[in-house]
Amino acid sequence: MKISIRNEQKKIEVTKELRALIKTVLKTGLKFMEFEDNCEISIMLTDNEEIHSLNKLHRGIDRPTDVLSFPMFDYDEDGEIDMEECDFGENGEILLGDIVISLERAKEQAEEYGHSFEREVGFLTAHSLLHLLGYDHMEPDEEKEMFSLQEEILTLCNLPR
Repeated sequence: MKISIRNEQKKIEVTKELRALIKTVLKTGLKFMEFEDNCEISIMLTDNEEIHSLNKLHRGIDRPTDVLSFPMFDYDEDGEIDMEECDFGENGEILLGDIVISLERAKEQAEEYGHSFEREVGFLTAHSLLHLLGYDHMEPDEEKEMFSLQEEILTLCNLPR
């Protein structure tokens, strides 16, 4: 598995522990979801201003958000990855997609929800990973399933509520 993390903001320190946490959540989530680990995920850590710009550009929503997911493949009618439409890295890994996390918003939300910054970053990472894997929360039953999976992944990573 190849995970690249780029820090594009200067408001919150990105420690090696924070990078390790993000990688742990991704690896644990992929294993829990029984997704092959021969994949590549790109993470960009940013601030509210930049994620606002990206949210407006890609989703047409003119406000900051906490996390954005950009899957790099489509699913076939059976819900399986359409391997003919996948892009592959130089070593044959599936390019799973890109995740953008606003650390500034993560810090604000951690304070709002009364839990740790690490828990919030872990939550956003798990949430976005599930989006990369085709999950959504537009309907109540989809939301229930996705949020249940997120909590299971976070519990495995010792980041419970």
